[in-house]
Formats: sequence, C-alpha cells, structure tokens
Amino acid sequence: MATAKLDRVPSMKERVEDSVRAHCNDLFSLLSRYVKQGRGILQPHHLLDELDSIMDGEQSRQSLSTCPFNEDLKSAQEAIVLPPFVAIAVRPRPGVWEYVRINVNELSVDQLTVSEYLRFKEELVDGLSNTPFVLELDFEPFNATFPRSNRSSCIGNGVQFLNRHLSSIMFRNKDCLEPLLNFLRMHKHKGHTLMLNDRIQNISKLESALVKAEDYLSRLPSDTPYSEFEYELQGMGFERGWGDGATKALEMMRLLLNILQAPNPSTLEAFLGRIPMVFNVVILSPHGYFGQANVLGLPDTGGQIVYILDQVRALENEMLLRIHKQGLDVTPRLLIVTRLIPDAKGTTCNQRLERVSGTHHTYILRVPFRSEKGILHEWISRFDVWPFLETFAEDAAGEIAIELQGYPDFIIGNYSDGNLVASLLAHKMGVTQCTIAHALEKTKYPDSDIYWKDFEDKYHFSCQFTADLIAMNHADFIITSTYQEIAGAKNTVGQYESYTAFTLPGLYRVVHGIDVFDPKFNIVSPGADMSIYFPYFKKHGRLTALHESIEKLLFHTEQNEKHILRDKSKPIIFSMARLDQVKNITGLVECYGKNSELRELANLVVLAGNNDVKKSKDREEAEEIEKMHGLIKTYNLDGQFRWMSTQTNRACNGELYRCIADTKGVFVQPALYEAFGLTVVEAMTCGLPTFATCHGGTAEIIEHGVSGFHIDPYHPDQASALMVDFLRRCNEDSSCWKKISDAGLQRIYDRYTWKIYSERLMTLAGVYGFWKHVSKLERRETRRYVEMLYILKFRELVKSVPRAIDNSL
Repeated sequence: MATAKLDRVPSMKERVEDSVRAHCNDLFSLLSRYVKQGRGILQPHHLLDELDSIMDGEQSRQSLSTCPFNEDLKSAQEAIVLPPFVAIAVRPRPGVWEYVRINVNELSVDQLTVSEYLRFKEELVDGLSNTPFVLELDFEPFNATFPRSNRSSCIGNGVQFLNRHLSSIMFRNKDCLEPLLNFLRMHKHKGHTLMLNDRIQNISKLESALVKAEDYLSRLPSDTPYSEFEYELQGMGFERGWGDGATKALEMMRLLLNILQAPNPSTLEAFLGRIPMVFNVVILSPHGYFGQANVLGLPDTGGQIVYILDQVRALENEMLLRIHKQGLDVTPRLLIVTRLIPDAKGTTCNQRLERVSGTHHTYILRVPFRSEKGILHEWISRFDVWPFLETFAEDAAGEIAIELQGYPDFIIGNYSDGNLVASLLAHKMGVTQCTIAHALEKTKYPDSDIYWKDFEDKYHFSCQFTADLIAMNHADFIITSTYQEIAGAKNTVGQYESYTAFTLPGLYRVVHGIDVFDPKFNIVSPGADMSIYFPYFKKHGRLTALHESIEKLLFHTEQNEKHILRDKSKPIIFSMARLDQVKNITGLVECYGKNSELRELANLVVLAGNNDVKKSKDREEAEEIEKMHGLIKTYNLDGQFRWMSTQTNRACNGELYRCIADTKGVFVQPALYEAFGLTVVEAMTCGLPTFATCHGGTAEIIEHGVSGFHIDPYHPDQASALMVDFLRRCNEDSSCWKKISDAGLQRIYDRYTWKIYSERLMTLAGVYGFWKHVSKLERRETRRYVEMLYILKFRELVKSVPRAIDNSL
C-alpha cells in the first residue's frame, strides 16, 4: 500500500521565484509597469489593473491564470515602489500577512520580515536611513503563551474559544478548578459576602456541599423564596447570589456541579454569566456634546451618543433583571462620564449630573477639561483633546468614587479618547475593562500612518494611534459591532487589523501591535430603540402630531426657501449623517445629480450638518458645505433636491423614516467607510428599504438583494444604476418594495436588538472577569509594557499638541 506523502507548503518567496522562472517575460513586463509609476504606494486596484493590461492576449491570459504570483497579487493589500524594487504586502486571509521584495532589474526575490518591510516602506518618507536603532513596538512576546485560534472564521468569537479552552483545562486537570473556587469566595458587595462563605475551603468540600444542597433544594416546592431556606444553605457554606428562589438556586448549583464533574464550554459560560459581580458600571465618552436633547448634529456629536444612551437603558434593564433573579437586594448604578462644557450652546452639557431619561439608576456625570490656566469653557475637536485627558481621568476618578461610594465593577470605554481614559481608570482601580472603538480613524484616512506628519497639524494622529495601541492591549475584552471592524473582508483590511503592523516614520515602528485572533475580540451588535424606531405600518404608534411639521420639513419654504421639491408624488431617496468627507453625503448628491433617470424617478432629501458655512466651526464640515453648494449649482438640482440641517429630535427622526417609507422611498448610506451604521439599523427597523456602503460593517447588516442592497461609493455610477433598477421595478410591481422592506425588518429582529446586546455584554463581563482573575500574573507583563509606552512616548507626543485656546476667557 502506498504511503501518503506530506508536501511542504512553499513560502511566498518560492512561489514568486517559481512564477518568475515560468513566466519571466510577462512578469518582467508587469513589474516594469509598477516601477514606471515611480516612488509611492500602489493600492490593490492599481496592481490588478496593470495585471489585466498585460493579460490582453489569449496566450498571456492562459499562461498567467495558473501562475501562483497571480493569486498572490489578488491577495495583495499594497505595494511599495522604490525603483528598482517593488515590495508587496500579501494577505492570504484575514489576519495573516506575508511580505516579499523583488528587484525588477535582476528579477531576484527576498522574503521580508515585518520589520524589514516597514523599514523599506519608511524610505518613501525618510530616504535610506543610516539609523541602526529605531523604536519597535512588539506585543507578541507577552501574548505568546495565551490561547488563541488561528482560524479566520473564529475571529470575533473570543468568548466561545475562551470557554472551550478553560473547560478543557478543567477537564484535564482538576487542580485547575481551584481558581474557580477562589473566584467564588472573593465576591462581596458593600461588605456582604456573596456565593460562598468560609465553611467551604477546598474543591472537595464545595462538591460535597453542592450535592447536599441539590438534594435539599430538589425537595422544596419550586416557588419557595430564598429567604425561607437561606439559613439552611448558609450552614452548608452558601451565601446569597445563587437565585431568588428554589428553582433558580437549584439551576445554578447544578451548573456548578456539572462544571466540577464534566466541564463544557456552554455550561461554563452560563454559570459565569450568572455570578453576581457587576452592580456599578462606568461608561467613558469624553468628546463632543454629550446630552439627551439638542445635541445631535453639533460637532463630533452623532451616532456614538445615540449608541451609548440606548446601551445604558438596555444595560440597566438587564442588570435589574439579573439582580432580581440572583435574589439580591441591590440597586445598580450606571454612570456615563463625559466632559462638562460651560459654554453649552443651549444644551445640558454644563450640568454636572443628569439622569438619563427612561432609567432610574443611570446618570450622565460631567467633568470639565482643565489645565494650569483653569477650566476650558468651549467645545474642542475630538482631535485636540489629548493634552487634557490625563487630568480628566484623575478628576473623573474622584467624582466616580463620590457618586458610587467606591470603585465600579466594570468600565467601558468608547472611541480613542474614552478608551484611553478607561485604560487609566481600570489600571488605577483594578477592574474589568471593555473597549469599544466605534470608528478607528486610521482606516478612515488612507496612509495616515506612513505620512502621519502631513496629517499632524490638523488631526494629531501620532497621539491617537498611540492611544489606540495602549487601550487595545490594556483592555480585558473588546467588543465590535461587526466582523469587518476587526478583520475586514477578503479584499479589505479590518480597522483593528490595520494596527497589526504599521510605522510612524521618525517616531516608532509597530511590528506586532494587536492580534485579531486574540480571544479578547467579540462581536456584539447594537440595535435601535424600538420605542422610537418601529415599522411604518404600526399605525397605532405613529406620531401623527408630528406629520404637519414633517410635511413642512420636507416640502415647505419655512424650513428651506432655496431647495423646494416640485413633485411631491415621487418617492424620496433619503439620507442622514454628519456632513464630513467620510460620510460622503456630497458623493451621494453628485451621484444623484449625474443620473437623469434617477432624478426622474425620485426626489433626494438629505439631513446633514448645516447649510450655512458661516455657522459651522468644524473644518471638514465647512469644506463639505462649500462643496454641496457647488454641486447644487453644477447639476441644477433645484426642484428635485432638498437639503436640511441635522434634526436633533430622535422621535421626529423616527417618524421621518416612516414618512419616507409612506412615499415608498428608500434610505441610502453612502459612506466611504462605516464601522457599523446605526442609521442603517434605524431605517431598516422602520421598514425602509436600504442601500448602504459595502465598505465596513453595513455589509454584514444587509444581505445584498435580500434584506437591502450594497453599494460601492467608489463606483457611484453602479450605485445609481442599482437604485434606478429597484425604483423602476417597484413602479411596475409594488410587492418588490414590500419584499425588501419585510426582509430588512426580519433581519433586525433576528440579530440587531438591544435586548440581545445587553444579555451578551453582561455575560462577557462575567466570563472575562473570571479570566482576568485566572490570568492576572500573565497579564501583568503586558500592563507594564503599556505603562512604559504611555509614560515614555504618549506623554511626550501630547506635548506637541497645541492647547486649545478658550475664546470665552
């Protein structure tokens, strides 16, 4: 019988060398085309366009179609051209990278390490450097012993992997159950012991006590309240926290018995998620105008505010439900910690403490930015906050301690500034930290790392990217709304993945910044507030009192005397976003203006920013306002296009979505990149067929052609043609519109609700709280490295950021 032969997988260098030998002339021609473009960075479409150009002939096409290098180019994310060299970064699959450099004159090939590739890339900026030593940041050695999967399909399912790992360790080695015992014994709330008392000192006593308690509880009526058997369980070694009655306590004890006897991942997760350990939560979101009314549309104030307010309402409800089921008489507290702005522009952002509407125990706690000159009175851009954050964290720690009468149990950071402050507070307080990026600027602005100096005066990305690295590596776990946020797609690099390796020439080189396979990553998608956003056909809930004002908003001269819609019978193409380059509202307007058939089929209405450039203080918004006015003139959009300033009333916005649906219109989200797309979820929840960018998380929310449509903002002609096709089909058959509307709603109910979100987040807090306890010695080295990066590099970078000038003083 023949013996199976194991073939070694060739390296990328070997694949390229084999391709060069087999297709010397064609590849020389291709590489020469790259070199002729001169020094610079070639993007994937540049590489493939040139490949297509040399495959015009039938012979070349057949020859190169089987060439290994052809496949490598399809996975390439960029190429660095420094004649006569071309260095290519290839990403065979999400999270996996290889680097190769080719000397085009000699057709010689070198495999490059990450460090070598980044050093070569730096020559674009600094030329050939003679500096032998450059600061390299490498977090990999600290995580080398930590468990992780190497399958791209497992990215974002960290807690499942972690539970499998922990349960397998417990199954193989009963001594590994000891940390679980210690974890249960450490739980207290305001001096009161929870779960276990001193009668249970080891695993064997725990197991025998559980068997005894199980037998006792199984003989009680299922509706027996905990107070009637509390004394009996206390004598066995159990304290409050197991459940509010016999049924819940018995369920919990059986879960633990199963873990002790035959641990499995689902049982472990279910048990850890039920342990009473989170009563006080702090959420950090320093920048922008954080308020509940009259803030949406103000600079740096958009979806993140909506996300957090909906998040805390859902979290409070989930915490109250869990505390009740745990049989505890505890009042939870949630604090949203943000910046106090004395010059509040008619908002409540100058109030220290404000209860969140729709909650009983959740408050916005505002702490001012201050410097040696005193308190900063005015709003400042999110890009300029860095000099204030350390003092803000110190002040916030004191205010939090006053409000909670102690430390929180769980800290959640939001965006780069909030995540940095959360890292400082979690480090100080020793509590579990969750990071939520919302949007990492690094992927929004192409080449903002290698050419960081060109962006520095305006954006201070050196501070922001360093802060991101610190927070990612300090956090106990990271939640994202989508897979793409972590690891992108087949041909798109994920937001977090972009921090795997990059360089800021002259500052430092990151050879291993974050590992997207790290089990700290989890996908937890938010939803929309269903008391505000609900389907258009639920007539009993419709806010008919707003219909007159919405009619005026859409059609009357009171709201906008310049942009009046002539034909009110047409369906409306609707979009709503901040007015900045990435949101690409002007791109949508241009796309609409160029397509005469689309203009005949529908009107275009956008709610975006401010339409008066004199009223804008935001640099990008001002540029986009000027551009918008230019497009209106260029394409003569009067009568078919209406542009209104952002509306801050969410209830009105919810009804506006439904009114657009009444016209059998559509919602369009045209961003160049969107990390998640809360407006997409809102629109779909109201039953509005939605077209959304294929770049980012919206591609996961919508199933193309089933529950909505993907559009590519970089190919606007194709996007407008897709809208034309849909609107034309809807005119011919009204069921087409309803089919997409209904499928979009079902997609939301299945995957994007705040109830699902809050349950998941609280379970993660329990699992990672246990993991933090188990792995505290191993994580200490990482924290020390992060501490050093913060003190030696970040503080120095902050000194280069000009302090905001307070015009009110």
